[in-house]
Amino acid sequence: MTNSYESPFCTRYASKEMQYIFSADKKFTTWRRLWVALARAEMKLGLNVTQEQVDELEANVENIDYEKAAEYEKKFRHDVMAHVHTYGDACPKAAGIIHLGATSCYVGDNTDVIIMRDALTVVKRKLVKVIDQLAKFADKYKALPCLAYTHLQPAQLTTVGKRATLWCNELLMDLEDLDFRISKLKLLGSKGTTGTQASFMELFEGDTDKIKALEQMIAEEMGFDAVVPVSGQTYSRKMDYQVCSVLAGIAQSASKFSNDIRLLQSFKEIEEPFEKNQIGSSAMAYKRNPMRDERITSLARYVMCDVLNPAFTAGTQWFERTLDDSANKRISVAEAFLGVDAILNIMLNVTDPENGLVVYDKIIRRRVMAELPFMATENIMMDAVKKGGNRQELHERIREYSMIAGANVKREGLDNNLCELILNDPMFMITKEEMDAIMKPENFIGRCPQQVDEFIENCVKPVVEANGVSDDVAEINV
Repeated sequence: MTNSYESPFCTRYASKEMQYIFSADKKFTTWRRLWVALARAEMKLGLNVTQEQVDELEANVENIDYEKAAEYEKKFRHDVMAHVHTYGDACPKAAGIIHLGATSCYVGDNTDVIIMRDALTVVKRKLVKVIDQLAKFADKYKALPCLAYTHLQPAQLTTVGKRATLWCNELLMDLEDLDFRISKLKLLGSKGTTGTQASFMELFEGDTDKIKALEQMIAEEMGFDAVVPVSGQTYSRKMDYQVCSVLAGIAQSASKFSNDIRLLQSFKEIEEPFEKNQIGSSAMAYKRNPMRDERITSLARYVMCDVLNPAFTAGTQWFERTLDDSANKRISVAEAFLGVDAILNIMLNVTDPENGLVVYDKIIRRRVMAELPFMATENIMMDAVKKGGNRQELHERIREYSMIAGANVKREGLDNNLCELILNDPMFMITKEEMDAIMKPENFIGRCPQQVDEFIENCVKPVVEANGVSDDVAEINV
């Protein structure tokens, strides 16, 4: 225990991998890698930078004296210059050419884009695995009839597996957005203090081709195809909003999934994993609360709200830049990623094919059979019409019997006796055997099994084959 605030994202929720991506060490070593790339490109393009200096910088990328950096920042009140001097102390031969021609956003903004790219890659890897696991669940239960709901009222039947494809399909939509966003990420490049590259015009004596080549060389070294075409001092803060919107989309889909599971667990149809020694309630020992899915819902709500931060930040940048973005974006972007990472970790656990969702097929069938008589009335009526009955008279009789059966269930707590009422009415001309043949849930699921097969074959399989499935094991601390 500590005597100061610690983020629950670090102590309870997000993976160590994602935490590292947003760590100080990742940030400042990336700054140094960018300074190396800048120096290397400037050397190759003819500036007074030597290979010896570049080598010295490269050898000390991870040799960061954080105490010294803190002392410099306290002195200068400027984090970038603090690290320039700290790096220079470790690289005395190269000290004079570190950050040559650059402004703070050269390391700050470029690093932010690199971090978002790396974090999106982790999110994608986990998202693909969740999609794959949900598809396996859908395939396993593609023909198991269950009640479908519209307005949270029993409607025509679906299957457990078909419902799972709805969850899976929304995640596929998110994956498409994620892939698009990764493909469109660009570095800021080396744009200078107001985006005009005036300092580089001075360094390269007006040689525009060398200035453009400098940016391209840096981009390629950092693993990007291009830099933004124009900018002020910073890249457009819409980029942060666009990335966080993808994360908010994943949160929306996860929340839909978790809320459905919470409702199904209330119906006792499906349960999330419940460990042997897990306690559901400190007071009610019998409780089996859906704590994992409740946590998904809770974290998803946070991420969906969090996306407003970069939206307002993007909309309130003045001219070439203001600094009211800094404190906000370093919290909002990081926490959006940490939140989605935590959500996907839990989903990996809940959808695990071996130890994940538990389906109670007998409860599901019992609940289906309690409602099926109402759903079967159209088929019963059509069969009676084929035998010579009057459709309108049959419809009215079914309506009357449905009211009686509904009252028996709701007011008297009795079983649904609609089938019995119909059997005893000669107007319907139906035998017990004919009634039993109609009253099979499998008769009312439409194309559910085929739809699941087609969805997996046409939508999921190509994604899994293109990306592969990771061996990620869900990290759930509590």
